[in-house]
Amino acid sequence: MDPSSLTALINWLIDGARSSDQPSQTMSEACGRLVALGVPLWRAGVFVRTLHPEIFGRSFVWRQGGEVEIRSVDYGFQDSPTYWDSPLAVVVRQGVAFRANPQSPEAERYPILMDLRADGVTDYLALPLIFLDGEVHASSWTTRSPGGFTEAQAEAIRAVIPALSRYTEIIGLRRIASMLLDTYVGNSAGARILGGQIRRGHTDTMHAAIWLSDLRGFTPLSDRLPAETVVDILNLYFDCQVEAIRGQGGEVLKFMGDGLLAVFPIAAQDGDPAEVCSRVLAAARAARSRVHALEYVSGDARERFRFGVALHVGEVLYGNIGGGNRLDFTCIGPAVNLAARLEKIAARLARTVVASETFAGACAEPWTDLGAFPIAGLATQQRVFGLREED
Repeated sequence: MDPSSLTALINWLIDGARSSDQPSQTMSEACGRLVALGVPLWRAGVFVRTLHPEIFGRSFVWRQGGEVEIRSVDYGFQDSPTYWDSPLAVVVRQGVAFRANPQSPEAERYPILMDLRADGVTDYLALPLIFLDGEVHASSWTTRSPGGFTEAQAEAIRAVIPALSRYTEIIGLRRIASMLLDTYVGNSAGARILGGQIRRGHTDTMHAAIWLSDLRGFTPLSDRLPAETVVDILNLYFDCQVEAIRGQGGEVLKFMGDGLLAVFPIAAQDGDPAEVCSRVLAAARAARSRVHALEYVSGDARERFRFGVALHVGEVLYGNIGGGNRLDFTCIGPAVNLAARLEKIAARLARTVVASETFAGACAEPWTDLGAFPIAGLATQQRVFGLREED
């Protein structure tokens, strides 16, 4: 085994694996280099937990002659027998290495080793990836070579682990930062923040369709039900909208109690307001159906829900607003204010979906003219439209 080639591999990882654009490419190239060094790898995997509201962790699995497979598991995985009966659970809990021959009788206590035995694997080596804060993740390395890994081959793998840990930690932190920003401020805002748009007053103008909704009767609901139940209801209620909004290309900007603010950007150059508004209305109809079907059983009561959504099109100011070092990435402007006023009119008229004249004009639907209404802060009355199917 060439020591200089092993050192080159380690230095390549320390330097950020710059010849690879993606972690999967890094995994593939690192394993390929180990094989070229004389390490008879058959399968290798890196398993990393992450910070995400739905994803417990991700795995990157390389197989000789194949592509790297990337998989995600939800939080139920950490309580499953698949995890607890795995050598990786031992590695993560204790921060120690684990080595076994899948062909030996001792391996029969681990189902994964039985699967590897059927594949002809002769050696299984699991090593911890220890991050700087002490958090432990895991890697696994297998071979089908007769007799398993030699000690020199196993040492070569161990020598790569510190550099692989640093690379995995850095890539993981960048991904976590991106996912957390997407989770808390939205995809577009998260990309802008990571791109350096972090100073107060740093804003852009966006032409967009605006969605502003709230839950009818939320105040009495929250007064008569326990706070934990109200939170559970709100999460189910927002699920009815968020999936519909994102499915039609919208971005949820903010949850405000029982209110939701979302935008559907309209491209400045070749954007088609009619097409965007049609997608917004499709999302509103989908959300209406889901909220109508939503039921929540609390004690002997069966709760049902209604909501209202106001739709408008206009210019919004989109960016950082706040005080000192506490900022919020949001949108403001007369168009947002008008949408908020329209939502109150929707409640007064017992309508689920109402639209401004601008939105209704851009969206060729059978609208009903509900009349002109005075809007606080505006000198002229505004015409409001409702879906004819809700007449």
